[in-house]
Amino acid sequence: MIQTPETQLFDYPKFWAECFGAAPFLPTSRKEMAKLGWDSCDIILVTGDAYVDHPSFGMAIIGRMLEAQGFRVGIIDQPDWHSKEAFMALGQPNLFFGVTAGNMDSMINHYTADRRLRHDDAYTPDNLHGKRPDRATLAYTQRCKEAYKSVPVIIGGIEASLRRIAHYDYWSDKVRRSVLFDAKADMLIFGNAERPLVEVAHRLANGESIDHIRDIRGTAFLTKEALPQWSGLDSTTLDTPGKIDPIPNPYGADDMGCELGSKFEDAPVNQKPQVVEVKPAGAGRKPKPWEKQYILLPAYDQVRADKVLYAHTSRIFHMETNPGCARALMQRHGDRFIWLNPPAIPLSTEEMDGVFGLPYARVPHPKYQGKKIPAYDMIKTSINIMRGCFGGCSFCSITEHEGRIIQSRSQESILNEIEEIKEKVPGFTGVISDLGGPTANMYHLRCKSPKAEATCRRLSCIYPDICGHMDTDHTPTIELYQAARKIPGIKKILIASGVRYDLAVEDPRYVRELAQHHVGGYLKIAPEHTEEGPLSIMMKPGMGSYHRFKQLFDKYSKEAGKEQYLIPYFISAHPGTTDEDMVHLAQWLKQNNFKLDQVQNFYPSPLANATAVWHTQKNSLHKVTHKSEDVPVAKGGRQRRLHKALLRYHDPANWPLIREALSNMGLSRLIGTSANCLVPPAGAGERKGRGQGAGRGRAQPALSKHTGLSQFARDEGRGGDAKPARRKGGKPGAGKPSGGASSGKKRSDSAAAKPGGRPTKRRSPKG
Repeated sequence: MIQTPETQLFDYPKFWAECFGAAPFLPTSRKEMAKLGWDSCDIILVTGDAYVDHPSFGMAIIGRMLEAQGFRVGIIDQPDWHSKEAFMALGQPNLFFGVTAGNMDSMINHYTADRRLRHDDAYTPDNLHGKRPDRATLAYTQRCKEAYKSVPVIIGGIEASLRRIAHYDYWSDKVRRSVLFDAKADMLIFGNAERPLVEVAHRLANGESIDHIRDIRGTAFLTKEALPQWSGLDSTTLDTPGKIDPIPNPYGADDMGCELGSKFEDAPVNQKPQVVEVKPAGAGRKPKPWEKQYILLPAYDQVRADKVLYAHTSRIFHMETNPGCARALMQRHGDRFIWLNPPAIPLSTEEMDGVFGLPYARVPHPKYQGKKIPAYDMIKTSINIMRGCFGGCSFCSITEHEGRIIQSRSQESILNEIEEIKEKVPGFTGVISDLGGPTANMYHLRCKSPKAEATCRRLSCIYPDICGHMDTDHTPTIELYQAARKIPGIKKILIASGVRYDLAVEDPRYVRELAQHHVGGYLKIAPEHTEEGPLSIMMKPGMGSYHRFKQLFDKYSKEAGKEQYLIPYFISAHPGTTDEDMVHLAQWLKQNNFKLDQVQNFYPSPLANATAVWHTQKNSLHKVTHKSEDVPVAKGGRQRRLHKALLRYHDPANWPLIREALSNMGLSRLIGTSANCLVPPAGAGERKGRGQGAGRGRAQPALSKHTGLSQFARDEGRGGDAKPARRKGGKPGAGKPSGGASSGKKRSDSAAAKPGGRPTKRRSPKG
């Protein structure tokens, strides 16, 4: 069983400034501080987002959480990072600066999956671009240090969390150091920060130096040597990466040009660093999960130089994410180490209720004077009912940040928030746009075995199949939906978060409740692909699960007298995807009359499993050696454009590229005017320069319509997840049965239905 923290989140003695009470808004200027009677701030939070006092914005949660502990908290939002002046606007904080890039990674916020500059920012008033720098965590930390050199700086949020060890950086196409080295901050807090940050704040307030705070879960810091009384394990004893040519010693000298660098081939693989004690695996009794044990990872210089070691490191890192059994991690960068304590203990239901029950104003700060903030407009009537995801989709970083253990709120807390929305949100129309989280239907779903939950190291609880220990009873979710839609004044409760359909089919009652009461005409789900190769790297289910869900969805929609459709998400150019895989997916789309207006190319976000595969071309989901077969990866710009074009096979602007590729693959038979062809021959019905939105301005939301069950009927006749019969010129279109996740992560380039509304229908052509 996962241990209970020594002090619950709201059980700390309040700091003396509690006497000031809760502020209407956390102050963003000296004038606002004066109105509150403050002469200084105890803690100043710096964020790359506009300040919206809503529990969907990280800084609002952290700020209100620290305020509830009795601290005076100020916010510096979207400061001018070109000088230190903006960082001195609230004066010197008494305890520390807390720095985050915002709700999104700043690089993903700025650039598309094809590294093209975006021209908007949904977290900025009037959707303006340019209000935060690239790598905002680094820039903000530097200015805080310039403003007040002696004040500790603690970094956190999604950007810092996913860069906590040496990591592949897509934008520079190289392996970068841990962000803590580049930022020169005093501490990094990874994951959801409430528990570790509250403890750090109280200990600093009690006079402890930040240099001496080394034992808090969920924190990372720099050190010259391993912590005293901790025993170490060499990561290669846990998962030997195999002989590497030339053989580097990942735990000797790190400099490729140092004295030992020329002797790597002769260096013993398990040579001990002088500053740490490394014991071979299995020595003595088996270590207990809660004992003080750390894993020494290959050094930064080694993972930068050797992709096999990078894949190995990624594999070890992802095995150490369960807070019940995770060990500390240690990685050398030059003459120092980054030390990562085990992840923080998840919040209990009572603690989650406390966090979401804080006195949020639920609107943007008044200083914006009514300017539109698109991210707020999207979520102002949505409610986060849980955290975490046990799906383990390799392209998604939710697990690396929030963890696999689901942390759910009580039904009472959620219903109370609906009442608050009715009272506080201007212009509320009676429609709740979402009751969800990373995945809509994981509310209160957890491992049924406390022992298994505390010791399991699986990357996914539902891949390749649903674990026998996993609870799939959707009763709490169904009862929540039913109670929410009965509240007076509520016209509709919509579900906008992604639905995990392979879980949903385990409890058809949930599909019925969803289809009959909570869909505004369209429901988004995420098959991601149809082919076994990419699906196995994605850790996603085969298409049989999709067809079973669709059968239930159509059945219950019809019973309710509603015409409703599924909006599918697919990823192009994902690691493991060949050109032929994309052709087969395009054939499946055409066969089922899908037309996608906007599609998503794979985006290698930091620390995700799929990103490690992208960088190394090795399948780090399994043991990796130098003999491991290379995974196909679409890295070239032309190939990525082709994969994306094949998802929009119906767009004339894409036909020349598709024709050329089909000819090169020996699939010219798919060029023609018959129903089995993918694109017409050159000149046949082509509207030169008038493609349907391709390459012209801003793409419209995806409107995909599924018009029949022909494919389902064929698959069902062959056993559901069985591969469908071969089509002329194609290979099977569905993989083996497996479990995967519908990621609730918001994708910048993916299609999304407008919450609370029904998109205009578009007819899909036959053939």
